Amino acid sequence: MTVSVPLVVILAAVAFVAWRYMGLRLWHAAVCLLFGFFLAATSAAPEIDRLVTGLVGWIAGSPPR
Repeated sequence: MTVSVPLVVILAAVAFVAWRYMGLRLWHAAVCLLFGFFLAATSAAPEIDRLVTGLVGWIAGSPPR
């Protein structure tokens, strides 16, 4: 799945709101970023990709591929 710019913008907005209003610290964000980076290199990455693609398609109302 190619991550589209709107999805990245939405995730950035969620991270900003968490930082601003929920007490997210910089090191929390760094740990989450590293976790995602290393998780992408595991064998679970394709299944996570399919899950995210399915969820985005379901939210957008488009039929599955």
